[in-house]
Amino acid sequence: MSAKIAVFRKEHFNAAHRLHNPHWDDATNKAIFGKCNNPHYHGHNYELIVKVIGEINPETGYVMDMKVLSDIIQQHIIERFDHRNLNEDCAAFKNLNPTAENIAVVIYDILRKEINQNLDLQIRLYETERNFVEYPALSQNF
Repeated sequence: MSAKIAVFRKEHFNAAHRLHNPHWDDATNKAIFGKCNNPHYHGHNYELIVKVIGEINPETGYVMDMKVLSDIIQQHIIERFDHRNLNEDCAAFKNLNPTAENIAVVIYDILRKEINQNLDLQIRLYETERNFVEYPALSQNF
């Protein structure tokens, strides 16, 4: 059995959102989410890194064709989220607070259906230069 190797694809999208729990009053939402609870929303320039792990195919030399991976991300993530208000425009967040954590899980769930199940998948989503999340949280380095 060959050793596994990771390949990465980096993409970018811009989106607005508001962190808000409709079951809480305005004061609690403001206390918990601060400026991120702005009723007029706020935006981020998200950096998305998709990590695919698997064995190198001896016929192609690829773990996964990076053009195919890029096309999947463009079609299923970028077209869905770029220049959108996540709360208002994206069905996935109709009843789900669009935190970075939840966005990463939604992206993972979408891409998991599109990428060969024999390959491992991990999402890293940067909301800012200093704030990012990974899903699933693996013990291996990213």
